Amino acid sequence: MPRVPPLWKGCGGCSDPPGSNPILCPPAWTHGDPRKVIHPTDSRGQFCGQQGTPNEKKPFLFYFDIVKCASPLVLLEFQCPTTQICVSKCPDRYLTYLTAHGVPGELGYYRNFCVPTFDPRKGPIEVLKDRECPAMLIPSTPLARRCFPAIQAKKGVIMVGNETTYDDGRGHRRNVTELLEGAKKANVVLETRQLAMKIFEDYTVSWYWIIIGLVIAMVASLIFIVLLRFLAGIMVWVMIVMVILVLGYGIFHCYMEYAKLKGEAGSDVSLADLGFQTDLRVYLHLRQTWLAFLIILCVVELVIVLLLIFLRKRILIAIALIKEASRAVGHVMSSLLFPLCTFFLLCLCIAYWASTAVFLSTSNEAVYKVFNESACPFSGQTCRPETFNTSNVTKLCPDAQCLFAFYGGETAYHKYLIVLQFFNVFMFFWLANFVIALGQVTLAGAFASYYWAFKKPDDMPAFPLFSAFGRALRYHTGSLAFGALVLAIVQVIRVTLEYLDHRLKAAENKFAKFLLSCLKCCFWCLEKFIKFLNRNAYIMIAIYGTNFCTSARNAFFLLMRNIIRVAVLDKVTDFLFFLGKLLIVGSVGILAFFFFTQRIKLVQDTAPPLNYYWVPILTVIVGSYLIAHGFFSVYGMCVDTLFLCFLEDLERNDGSAEKPYFMSPDLRKLLKKTNAGQADA
Repeated sequence: MPRVPPLWKGCGGCSDPPGSNPILCPPAWTHGDPRKVIHPTDSRGQFCGQQGTPNEKKPFLFYFDIVKCASPLVLLEFQCPTTQICVSKCPDRYLTYLTAHGVPGELGYYRNFCVPTFDPRKGPIEVLKDRECPAMLIPSTPLARRCFPAIQAKKGVIMVGNETTYDDGRGHRRNVTELLEGAKKANVVLETRQLAMKIFEDYTVSWYWIIIGLVIAMVASLIFIVLLRFLAGIMVWVMIVMVILVLGYGIFHCYMEYAKLKGEAGSDVSLADLGFQTDLRVYLHLRQTWLAFLIILCVVELVIVLLLIFLRKRILIAIALIKEASRAVGHVMSSLLFPLCTFFLLCLCIAYWASTAVFLSTSNEAVYKVFNESACPFSGQTCRPETFNTSNVTKLCPDAQCLFAFYGGETAYHKYLIVLQFFNVFMFFWLANFVIALGQVTLAGAFASYYWAFKKPDDMPAFPLFSAFGRALRYHTGSLAFGALVLAIVQVIRVTLEYLDHRLKAAENKFAKFLLSCLKCCFWCLEKFIKFLNRNAYIMIAIYGTNFCTSARNAFFLLMRNIIRVAVLDKVTDFLFFLGKLLIVGSVGILAFFFFTQRIKLVQDTAPPLNYYWVPILTVIVGSYLIAHGFFSVYGMCVDTLFLCFLEDLERNDGSAEKPYFMSPDLRKLLKKTNAGQADA
């Protein structure tokens, strides 16, 4: 096995044989498990070196023109736009087809690197045009079952052999650096494809365990909410302690890993010297990585402890709201499943937008243009594939091709197609915001019916969630559409600003950049404010049934009159919900980490073998967060609704027989309020 060239990108300067330095060398250069060898495929999709195939004795992949791998399309398609065949060994000499043609000995050697359908009776120009043989052969080295040019650096000069240029086989001299760029892009394609295949393999062997982890997260979220209904105060404090303990264990684990790597070879390499590696396990062998994790967790732990110290009194008030919300959710348990309805409707909106965008993009006419490698007067001109081979272009430019360029046209429809795409984006924002508004007003109506029931839950409707959903569709569709329209306009303006910022990145006008940055910041703040105002306006719509403008005005002034309560109660509650998400996600994530890394002895043999154990772990963590967020979003809407109802109750009622308070006895006791003729327990 040859030594790894020092110039390969991503190899960290390795000069030892593959596999000798697993910390610095990516897996593409290591031997690995022979049972998991990823065989490269040629242009026809056949595997190189796979037993029982015609390419069984041809284990290496050979590129006809590796310089084409430097094309930007490689990063999009993950495939080099050149012919690739399987060969028994890589070229060991420099040779062009024009010089080998007519020489029996040289042509016999050259045939090893031609396609199986190669016809030696054809002329050289015809053979190269049909891409049956490469225009040239360059001494190459087999690496990761691919033939890469044997590029060397001598005194800072990149050469192949002793030459800094080479003949491309068509009478043109090219710089060796073009070979290096093509080889680097081919290396990117190789590592990316191998990484993707290994990730896909990990999903195939661990998908059922991932589902089990998500089910555990769902059950944990449900249990957490049920326990809050009965033990809100205790659960909040236990949750806070558990989060502190989880972060403390993370700090301890990072310190132990940091101390264990002390003195090991290669562990003191800095992240800057290592650079980017596709195998993320490489970073776990560095002390600097664990030190960074340790510092981050310590800072997070300190911030949480300080916040708890200063907000300890306000947490008691938030607990009262959570208890009341727990009772409300307990009487409307179907509300926990309602986010699935909203998610389904959002998926329909996304599908509508995507399908419409694709239809608009492909409604143009296909435009074909002439592409060639040598100088040609017809280069870049439009062409027709049906008549291209019989045209004069192929006679004057034998290597020219008629290839697809883009979709376009010259009609009025094609000129204003961008306007239709813009309108499609606007409609997507409008529909998505309408769906979210429908979900919010439905939940607000259900929870408001709980609060304004004087005898809870006897005075509540039989099906509060379905009743609220029906009222929203029957009476409030226009108000929801108007609120969604206002928000959609602001979001479209933000998208337009982002588009202008992308187009003006190369501009040198600093004033224009400053003005654009200010506009982006202002409209970001405006969007956040409108979202907050819409959310509370929808609650007022669910309570009183007024139109959007009236509801937004009443909600805004009601909140302004109680700004201190809004700032304290609402944010403290949000913070507690964040801690709940952190506890659920952290617990499930730690369980997944110990399981997939086979550190739980009871189920050590059950865990599937993985290439990257972080693949299922990250999937479980992200999925757990989404599940917990879905459950707590219902809870958050319940708290916001009860809070506005609570403020309205305080302003409109005084506890007399004519205007009794509708709040629960616990809230009346907390605020030292009573109803006339009633004694709170």
